[in-house]
Amino acid sequence: MFARSVRLFVLPMAAKPALIAALGILAIALAIALTGAVSAPARAEAAQEIDEGIDYLVIENPMRAEQGDDVEVLELFWYGCPHCYHLEPHIERWLAGKPEGVSFRRLPAASSPRWVSHAKAYYAAQILGELDKLHEPLFKALHDQRRKIFSDEQIIAFAAEQGIDEDAFRKAYNSFPVDMQVRKSAELVRNYHIDGVPAIVVNGKYITSATQTGSTENMFKVVSYLVAEEIGAKAAAGAEASEAPAD
Repeated sequence: MFARSVRLFVLPMAAKPALIAALGILAIALAIALTGAVSAPARAEAAQEIDEGIDYLVIENPMRAEQGDDVEVLELFWYGCPHCYHLEPHIERWLAGKPEGVSFRRLPAASSPRWVSHAKAYYAAQILGELDKLHEPLFKALHDQRRKIFSDEQIIAFAAEQGIDEDAFRKAYNSFPVDMQVRKSAELVRNYHIDGVPAIVVNGKYITSATQTGSTENMFKVVSYLVAEEIGAKAAAGAEASEAPAD
């Protein structure tokens, strides 16, 4: 890790009241931002250990998967990826302590023709409200049972095995809404310059992975740090807006 210099700024006792008030507002905003995300000492420690360009990258053209006021955490994955499968329990543990105001989404990465069929399966099951019947079982079938489930017909037959109506699944699988979701996935993958999965994108601005951070544990430390940064930025912006003079 790179060494960091620390600068200390001393505020003269004769500082103007307006400046003192502004600093107080900023301090409150930062305290609110850190509540429910990462404690102040933990966040300071994380900042000393996390390096932009090494542990995470800034996305050149920020783009969220979905619009909203929350901070979006997006996992890009492929069902055929063993690392994505083994990441699942880590994600569940992280979700158990997820801060308020943070949404988590999965994005099946349609970054190659071979991955498209699995992306279509995910979105078809999602549209039908049957994702719980497909998501984990498909991972297990591919990696624990070593089954070959890659073609359209293999996937549709597998969905039927899980108790999903075969005709409804086939119709959704080949539908325009699923096709549009797959196209959007491919667009996001290109925009994020994804070269491997699993990867985590925070608020459409930052991307990280266990490969970058050195371990899954470190990856989630980076995710939590970036989430706290985004929550803090939102709180500061809100405080600034509330203090802005009315026209």
